[in-house]
Amino acid sequence: MSTGYVVFAHGSSIESANEAVRAVAAEMARRGGLETVEAAFLEGGKPDLAGALEAMAGKVSRVVVVPYFLTLGLHLQRDLPRLIEKVKSAHPGLAIEVTPPLDQHPAMVEALLDRARDAAWKQG
Repeated sequence: MSTGYVVFAHGSSIESANEAVRAVAAEMARRGGLETVEAAFLEGGKPDLAGALEAMAGKVSRVVVVPYFLTLGLHLQRDLPRLIEKVKSAHPGLAIEVTPPLDQHPAMVEALLDRARDAAWKQG
């Protein structure tokens, strides 16, 4: 079996924010040539992480959870491990890994510089 990927975000009561995360997950799948990529949410969006992992359990043997969070805050330190343990107990054969959050990634500085340059260009 193959590897599935979950882009895990906080979620929002504003559906357009959740839809933006789904669009990022879809673009990740397209650019990466990845067959199984889903967005999942801690709260305020569907599916939740358990739902996304449950849906993947029969399709893949390994899931990589990619947090769509900037820093390793309380949700990633407390909530995410608890959620993953619940799924692992229900699906002991499913390997689940979690990547670091987005901070410290070199592309973050490039994204910030891009935004700053755009703002400077609009002003000038």
